[in-house]
Amino acid sequence: MQSCAKSWGILFAKCVNPHAPCRHIHGKSRIFGKQQNRIQTLNNACVTVRGLRTSAVYAASRQIDRILPRHDDFAERHIGPGERDKREMLDVLGLESIAQLIEDTVPESIRIQRSMKMDDPLCENEVLERLQKIASKNKVWRSYIGMGYYNCSVPPVIQRNLLENSGWVTQYTPYQPEVAQGRLESLLNYQTMICDITGMAVANASLLDEATAAAEAMQLCHRQNKRRTFYIDPRCHPQTIAVVQTRANYIGVKTMLKLPHEMDFSGKDVSGVLFQYPDTDGRVEDLTALVDRAHKGGALACCATDLLALCVLRPPGEFGVDIALGSSQRFGVPLCYGGPHAAFFSVKENLVRMMPGRMVGVTRDAAGKEVYRLALQTREQHIRRDKATSNICTAQALLANMAAMFGVYHGPQGLKHIAERTHNAALILAEGLKRAGHRLHSEMFFDTLKVGCSVAAKDILARAVQREINLRVYGEGVLGVSLDETVKERDLDDLLWVFGCESSAELIAEKMGDRVKGIMGSPFKRTSKYLTHAVFNSYHSETNIVRYMKRLENKDISLVHSMIPLGSCTMKLNSSSELMPITWNEFANLHPFCPLDQAEGYQQLFRQLEKDLCEVTGYDKISFQPNSGAQGEYAGLAAIKAYLNSKGDAHRTVCLIPKSAHGTNPASAQMAGMKVQVVEVDKDGNIDMANLKALVDKHKANLASMMITYPSTFGVFEESIDDVCNLIHQNGGQVYLDGANMNAQVGLCRPGDYGSDVSHLNLHKTFCIPHGGGGPGMGPIGVKEHLAPFLPCHPVVSMSAGNMSSSLGTISAAPWGSSAILPISWAYIKMMGAKGLVHATEVAILNANYMAKRLESHYKILFKGRKGFCAHEFILDVRPFKKTANIEAVDVAKRLQDYGELEQGYSQHCIYG
Repeated sequence: MQSCAKSWGILFAKCVNPHAPCRHIHGKSRIFGKQQNRIQTLNNACVTVRGLRTSAVYAASRQIDRILPRHDDFAERHIGPGERDKREMLDVLGLESIAQLIEDTVPESIRIQRSMKMDDPLCENEVLERLQKIASKNKVWRSYIGMGYYNCSVPPVIQRNLLENSGWVTQYTPYQPEVAQGRLESLLNYQTMICDITGMAVANASLLDEATAAAEAMQLCHRQNKRRTFYIDPRCHPQTIAVVQTRANYIGVKTMLKLPHEMDFSGKDVSGVLFQYPDTDGRVEDLTALVDRAHKGGALACCATDLLALCVLRPPGEFGVDIALGSSQRFGVPLCYGGPHAAFFSVKENLVRMMPGRMVGVTRDAAGKEVYRLALQTREQHIRRDKATSNICTAQALLANMAAMFGVYHGPQGLKHIAERTHNAALILAEGLKRAGHRLHSEMFFDTLKVGCSVAAKDILARAVQREINLRVYGEGVLGVSLDETVKERDLDDLLWVFGCESSAELIAEKMGDRVKGIMGSPFKRTSKYLTHAVFNSYHSETNIVRYMKRLENKDISLVHSMIPLGSCTMKLNSSSELMPITWNEFANLHPFCPLDQAEGYQQLFRQLEKDLCEVTGYDKISFQPNSGAQGEYAGLAAIKAYLNSKGDAHRTVCLIPKSAHGTNPASAQMAGMKVQVVEVDKDGNIDMANLKALVDKHKANLASMMITYPSTFGVFEESIDDVCNLIHQNGGQVYLDGANMNAQVGLCRPGDYGSDVSHLNLHKTFCIPHGGGGPGMGPIGVKEHLAPFLPCHPVVSMSAGNMSSSLGTISAAPWGSSAILPISWAYIKMMGAKGLVHATEVAILNANYMAKRLESHYKILFKGRKGFCAHEFILDVRPFKKTANIEAVDVAKRLQDYGELEQGYSQHCIYG
């Protein structure tokens, strides 16, 4: 494998004579102005190439670098416009250089005056070699820990043609259905699969993980009946309990851990109950009576469950459950050290308008043809804002599509076969454990056994280490074993040996015969049919499933067709070299609760990525636990609330949010228990300082925070940003800066420097994780030092010494969120280097201003900065067309789809660089 030269070298192959024919090698350069063709010495501050002056010194200092200049600069390939394109755009703008554009766009008071401190950039081959060394430090043992995470067999045909396919992974959320029919059909398949398997009426198109889905269920119960007590069965997964308790704490709902026989619904103050079926210990029991008691008391019943188990187990919809939820991970998605995985959420019909997240519906187009579109969007944050059913925006669409294709590929008979096989393996192991003298805590189970050990548990664990096996450790001589579809006879033999059983799986199975039937011979056996639709019974060969996936893919617009549709912060190349490592065994197949010494590679990657992100943002500490931007908002505001509470300022609950903010901002503030006050904006799109000062003065005794999107969603770098931050701090509040628009800041200014206390970073936007048609995402938060003790913790994995008591709580199911996609952002930063990151930001701003200039003679540009420039986006006003031609924004948007899509606002268009 060829590695690139370590030195930057010079920018072209034949460097002596700039007039000679040569291959132009563009580095991470900034254009300063037209010059005569010349090359200055190393002591000068610039190098001139083809008449374009650059800001960095790239002249080669060694003869070897002149002879062997680097030829595979990643930044050159990542950034779209070439030197000629950039020169043309600057000419249209009437500018001599990109530096001049930045000076006229980004306020001088916040611009950083030094280069970012980062490692020299790596080429693609080098970064893959480096990542392989990091990945090799992860030890992939056989994990039978369970707790909602299981090994599974990922069909290679789905991995190759969906997960690793730019035609599936690069799209934005399908808000414009005309160019998203393929994804929408697949997500409708997902919803149908969830409804069928859970026995419920309606499902959404995925949530972030099982624990946050349970928290959404708790909030739904509270919204439905306005009651403030919520019961949780302590036999739910511990991470689920922690996430629900954290969420409930901030919205004023009291959670109580009680076993079913201890729950009292007579007081009419209980909003709902959450239980696990099968529970975290593997037990399967009849919960019909609990559901009936809850309903008689006016409460809702929420069931966290397992899709694979429900293929042979009576579904919750058949015993009256109101909400069924869980993870679809074991439907063809690897462990991924905790994520990303798609959660499912299904409800009775009467709760459909209270349900969180996106839903796909069926309608008819103008020609009467049946088509798909997002339905009931008036529930969601981009419309209802602080009145929304949830703050969720990015979900887990790509992983939901993987799970849906897993269901389509296997069909009902295939899924039942996998479930029965998994259950049979558990029956064989259970029989062997009993023969070895161990005690099972339950005789009715699906795939998980809680074992009371007849010998010292430490001795069993020592034998497990010899075979590189991870078990769940309860303490006090109790261990847990959870099996899955990948378990083979050899694995059972190893487990039997670990527990001291002298028989083999083969001998036990022969002696068992047909007498041990487990669930299949019990009243819990599923008798109802599922997945009866033709789509789940037609594509069971590789040829057919490949053609089906390709047919859906071809209905959509993605990066393989044109600019990435929609989203100010998603205009990024998702390079192949960044995406390759996510399917490597060492990254894909680690259980999130395995011992930390088995995940040393991941821990190293987390530390390095944290260091780089702190350098980019000016913050002191990063938490990777939030697994979406909206989760990051909630986590950041919760950190502020925990900090204020620690100072005795629990009464501070007012959150100021500009009218121009993303819809997730007010929805997240409401989730964090804050009261939203809207700040007006002036005619130029800036925060109305007079209105802000009046609101601050009015609420200064109770001011908790202000949320600011910067640059604003109107595409403006507001000159007063540092004054705004100072005003909030002077009145006892904290500043939350929405990091969604970091695409226009990286390398030019740092939120932590100009007054922000906390931000979330959309790694699926600014740092190149693909959006996947609506997820996965990552929304880590960066904080200043005073907020660091309040970052998220985890009930299963110890993440940071000393912050358990002060922590805001637990935000997501996995300790480090969607860990498996973090190598993408790590690789992007390492390949771009400091200069490449800066230049990407500069070119984004240049692109947007060029487009605005070209269009301003035909359309009104609604908002500009003080010197007439925009940030990385701008808004076109097309409202006059309504009067002159009866054409509205949606009509323009649909016409643009024929050429490469832009984002449609309600009465205008947003265009992004």
